[in-house]
Amino acid sequence: MERAEIKTSDFMLIGYIETDSSGNKTVRDRNMVILGYYEKNRNATMDNYRRIIAYGDVTGVFFSSKIRY
Repeated sequence: MERAEIKTSDFMLIGYIETDSSGNKTVRDRNMVILGYYEKNRNATMDNYRRIIAYGDVTGVFFSSKIRY
């Protein structure tokens, strides 16, 4: 499993996106709490309760409220 760190422009860690060998993703905040998922075979992004919130890979939206401008 590959884990990518997500950081702000001033290098503050805000979370991680973990990608498995099938292309499925798990989105976590900096405390490793699961924020959501992306399932490649369904082409759907889901919240932490696995409810579909969008079709396609839009995992970045889980971090949009954590970015300081």
